[in-house]
Amino acid sequence: MQSTPYGHSSSTHETFMNIGETIRTFRLQKGMSQGDIEKRTGLLRCYLSRVENGHTVPSLETLARIANAMELPLSRFFSENSGDNGSKPVPQLAEDEVRFLSQIRRYSPGLNESDRKLVIAMVKKMAASAGK
Repeated sequence: MQSTPYGHSSSTHETFMNIGETIRTFRLQKGMSQGDIEKRTGLLRCYLSRVENGHTVPSLETLARIANAMELPLSRFFSENSGDNGSKPVPQLAEDEVRFLSQIRRYSPGLNESDRKLVIAMVKKMAASAGK
């Protein structure tokens, strides 16, 4: 097992989304420089470089600022055709799903493993009830 940039263990043949490559792909498609993104977001160019090179993973809030600077919906970074060829397709997320996951991410570090399992069980039960 090896560790991914997201802190999760992964087998060597398992792939994951590299958000930095996705950002770089969109930025280049838009004909923008890191300096252009810096001016529009206030994020330092050196930080953007670290993100694009996979040394740093931005928060969803920071990712939203970058998407806004490129005049893209945030969900576009998570779509199947985001330019990350060779990886497993990532399901496309709607804006409300991204906001929901951002909230979960914000509050989950304070939960112990038992509480996390309880939250997942509750979400599964609510989803099953909603489908009826």
